[in-house]
Amino acid sequence: MSENNTDFQRLADDIKALGKSLGFQQVGITDTELSDAERQLNDWLDAGLHGEMHYMQKHGSKRTHPNELHEGTVRVISCRMDYLPEAMQRTNELMDDPVRAYISRYALGRDYHKVIRKKLQKLADLIEQKIGSFGYRAFVDSAPVMEKALAEKAGLGWIGKHSNVLNKQAGSWFFLGELYVDLPLAIDTPAEEHCGRCTDCIDICPTQAIIAPYTVDARRCISYLTIELHGSIPEEFRPLMGNRIYGCDDCQQVCPWNRFASLTDEGDFMPRHDLDTIDLLKIFQWSEETFLKKTEGSAIRRIGHESWIRNIAIALGNAPKNDAILAALTAQVNHPNSIIREHVLWAIEQQNN
Repeated sequence: MSENNTDFQRLADDIKALGKSLGFQQVGITDTELSDAERQLNDWLDAGLHGEMHYMQKHGSKRTHPNELHEGTVRVISCRMDYLPEAMQRTNELMDDPVRAYISRYALGRDYHKVIRKKLQKLADLIEQKIGSFGYRAFVDSAPVMEKALAEKAGLGWIGKHSNVLNKQAGSWFFLGELYVDLPLAIDTPAEEHCGRCTDCIDICPTQAIIAPYTVDARRCISYLTIELHGSIPEEFRPLMGNRIYGCDDCQQVCPWNRFASLTDEGDFMPRHDLDTIDLLKIFQWSEETFLKKTEGSAIRRIGHESWIRNIAIALGNAPKNDAILAALTAQVNHPNSIIREHVLWAIEQQNN
């Protein structure tokens, strides 16, 4: 490709159109300057707010210096894709049903890493067809990438007080993916912040994990506790988790901007195996073999069967007293896994109180 003969403003416009043709709701482009985000990240890490997510600091400066992660990168193409599979009213009703499992809406369908990576590769292929060979690498929440800061700089939205990216026309129910490229494309204007004085997300958080506007203590966050944390979940948080067995959407549910969110039209994000409405008792019975089969191709599989049963045991302990629940828990008191035994015994104690 000859850069001398390329109109990089027109190419940027073409790339955005191509991205939308592939199913992305929005595409933005930014440079690689992330000094502000780097300072915020280092302050967060220095305070230990990342808990056991050691991967957040093991890559050194690659996370905030895209050229170090992929040599030659001068621009980042940031893409967003809606994933909300159902009306938020249904989600609210499920959160209030203590005998059914609540799974974060992003994880109900096919693993988004696979879906979006495939679309990013198609986007790169289409760009290559247009201009010839160029340097690029695709990322979907699977490498040291400051995806939220890049999305904000690319004009896709602003980082809200809950630390999720918010868009005035689409709320926050969307995934992000990036193409690091060596093309000096025209860049977009960064998004402006529109949270104002609203603190709904801070107020609603069950475990008060948003310790200050724009600052989340991961060690208190239900998403961290149910997905990232292995081993024992601190007892102080267990009663606050309710029926949330994989992730937590409370801060998104309450955000006023999400009244503008659109339902996804991506079939891969539709719920599988009735996980959007399934009973806690039913999935508590899943063997490891069943768990692996039912979560094939799903982001849920990454937590493993131990954490799955651990999380469900807590939810059953939080459910109203019920003989069937108590019987199911009691049947697992001698489970060979010590972590599962610990949480089952805790749940039995809650049912007996």
